[in-house]
Amino acid sequence: MSIRTLVVDDDAHVAGVHREFVERTPGFRPVGVVHRGAEALGAIAAGGVDLVLLDLYLPDVHGLEVCRRLQAGQGERPDVIAVTAARDVATVHRAVGHGVVQYLVKPFSYATFRDKLERYAAFRSTVSAGAREADQGAVDALLGGLRGSSAPALPKGLSRPTYDLVARTLQAADGEPSAVEVADACGISRVTARRYLEHLVGEGRAELSMRYGSSGRPEHRYGWAR
Repeated sequence: MSIRTLVVDDDAHVAGVHREFVERTPGFRPVGVVHRGAEALGAIAAGGVDLVLLDLYLPDVHGLEVCRRLQAGQGERPDVIAVTAARDVATVHRAVGHGVVQYLVKPFSYATFRDKLERYAAFRSTVSAGAREADQGAVDALLGGLRGSSAPALPKGLSRPTYDLVARTLQAADGEPSAVEVADACGISRVTARRYLEHLVGEGRAELSMRYGSSGRPEHRYGWAR
């Protein structure tokens, strides 16, 4: 049975991307997209939701309040994965206290998204298998598998430190820089910058556009995927 997943995000474009991510992930099926906390609570109360991908910054009810109401209610209690730009430790701590099983920090690639969902699916499968007790080692393995994280492998010739540097530089850039501008900001060659930028585009973390430069020639421009 596919894990029935509700997407909750106030940004319609972002919500659509997350829905597409769910559709691409084997074993999961999107059952709805809503943009407010009250709508999320209503959809959950109607039934048929196993998992909620929950943005915390909602226009009517904070995502953590949505979690609190779910815990306090008497109806279905689907699991919740926070999908948010909130990075402060206090919010993460509160999310765990409200029963959030995973925490995804925006922005992220599909590879990271899929890793989190697959870990959740494995956890859910183990819990549903019927075992009534577990020793300490089994408990540690169960929670470690759920909360762990593995960065996707990079193609041969690309390094994680440079990848992270280029990603941070592009994310912080004002506008859409060219590969030359990214290279200058990172202190690397234009060819190297272009390789990392193209990889980021392939992951869906960056977007490529074509513009005419000061010379009148078309040039590639890169923007961080929102």
